[in-house]
Amino acid sequence: MDSDTLKSMQAPLKQRYRETPESAVVILRAEGALDGNGIVCRVETGRALVEAGLHPATGGNGMQACSGDMLLQALVACAGVTLRAVATALGIDIRGGKVTAEGELDFRGTLGVAKDAPVGLSAIRLSFALESDATEEQLLTLHKLTERYCVVYQTLVKSPAVDMKMTQL
Repeated sequence: MDSDTLKSMQAPLKQRYRETPESAVVILRAEGALDGNGIVCRVETGRALVEAGLHPATGGNGMQACSGDMLLQALVACAGVTLRAVATALGIDIRGGKVTAEGELDFRGTLGVAKDAPVGLSAIRLSFALESDATEEQLLTLHKLTERYCVVYQTLVKSPAVDMKMTQL
């Protein structure tokens, strides 16, 4: 896809969102099933069924996906797609490359071993290694705009309000 194709595809959407801002608000939804035996949650991704379970560092067998890994994978996917879209819109050729996310996690927190150990990731590092002839200025712009428009990145950085409720079926 080239810049003109992307812009023409997005132009009517942008216009509609300017005219009726409420039409731009979409509720994304994920659902998991607690069926079966074991400590697992089956999550439908739209393309495949993912079975999440305990990380080996908390007693899991490594056969299921770790939700922390899934969070980082979502970040990598969103950042990669955002970078590609921004590069396309700006006419910056990206021949290939790699997006990597690393998360630092102290399992003492989630296992309740040490009250001073955080539960959750204490640091996330996102990096890009690009095959491109882009100038330094173009790379800086690409970095700035990818950071600004990546939904998962901005969600992690800005910590939205999260509400939890529990009911019985």
